[in-house]
Amino acid sequence: MIDFRGAGPLVVFVHGGFWRPEYDRAHAGPLSAGLAEAGFTVATIEYRRTGWEGSSADVRAALASLDEPRVVIGHSAGGHLALLFSPVPVLALAPVTDLPRAYELDLDGGAVRDFLGGSPAGLPDVYAAAEPSRPATLIHGTLDEQVPVELSRAYAARTGSRLVELPDTEHFGLIDPLSAAWPSVLSELRALL
Repeated sequence: MIDFRGAGPLVVFVHGGFWRPEYDRAHAGPLSAGLAEAGFTVATIEYRRTGWEGSSADVRAALASLDEPRVVIGHSAGGHLALLFSPVPVLALAPVTDLPRAYELDLDGGAVRDFLGGSPAGLPDVYAAAEPSRPATLIHGTLDEQVPVELSRAYAARTGSRLVELPDTEHFGLIDPLSAAWPSVLSELRALL
C-alpha cells in the first residue's frame, strides 16, 4: 500500500518502528505533510512487519511499482530497509545498521532477533543477507536513545557514507517538521536531488 502527497520530485518514505506490527506508517503523517509542503511528491509505503521475508518482499515490490523516485528516505528500521532495497540514492535517518551489534545492544527488547528469527551465531547467512553495505547519506541525532549514533558512525566508516550528526537531537526529531533538525533533513534531501 502506498500513500501519495504533494507535487514535485518524487521521494519515497519507508517508516520505522523496529519492524514491529504495532508501528505503521500513520506516525509518518507529519513528515509526509512537511515534505509535501517543501515541494516534493511523497510516496509513503506500507509493508508487513511480520519478519524478514515479508518486510523485504513488500518493500521491494513497493519500490519496483513506483516510476523513478529521485530519493528514498528511511527512518530507523525503515532506514535499514531503504539502504537494502532502494534503486536510487538514500537518505537514512537514524538507520538500524550493523545488525549483529544492534542484536547485542538488545534494541527495543529484541527487535533484531524477532525480525530475523534468531541470533547472529544461529543465523549467520540471514544476518549477512540483511546487512546493508551501500554508500548513502545518513543523519543521526547524538541524543538518540532508540538507535545509538554509534551504529551510523560504524556504517559510515565501513561504507564511505556521508554522516551528518545533529547535536541535541533525539530519534524522533528527525521526522518532525517542527523540530530544529528538520532544516538539516531538507537540506540533505535537496543535496541528493
